Amino acid sequence: MSLELIIKALVSLGLSRLDAEVYVYIAKMGPQKVKDLDGALNYSRNQIYKSLGMLTTKALVTKEGITFSAIPFEEALDLLIKREKQQANHIKESKKEFLLNLKNEE
Repeated sequence: MSLELIIKALVSLGLSRLDAEVYVYIAKMGPQKVKDLDGALNYSRNQIYKSLGMLTTKALVTKEGITFSAIPFEEALDLLIKREKQQANHIKESKKEFLLNLKNEE
């Protein structure tokens, strides 16, 4: 599978393009420091810091000191799929309430 297909899959599961690229780079190349990511990817250091913050919040990346590591790709996919399913279930469960609110607004 090409890296572009992997990035597209991650984007379809809720990551931004930047977050997907940063995750894939770390997953492929191993633990990285921000300065290494800054040199390897075509994003500003500020963008990379924001992305790493988001990836850390989503538990796709961990931080030890100044080094960031990615969880294995299979685990990342499982985690993102689980979150998407939970979100879809929440919307499904709230469907009647949404429709009732919409009807009341008319």
